[in-house]
Amino acid sequence: MAEATLTTVGNEIEAEMACGMLRANGVECFFRRTDSAASLYAPGVATAGATEIVVNEEDLERARKLLPR
Repeated sequence: MAEATLTTVGNEIEAEMACGMLRANGVECFFRRTDSAASLYAPGVATAGATEIVVNEEDLERARKLLPR
């Protein structure tokens, strides 16, 4: 299945919360740090930096309705 970036949030904690809400509504998702966030990595700061929320392309519109920005 093709992936689509739903949105970018400020950190992994926000991404966990958003993915939890999406999953509770039947939308599969995962998150990953953006390239810019990965360059900021420092030990003990694993949750810092921009993080993308990714869904299946076919679920993108439904996910947008569930997670308005």
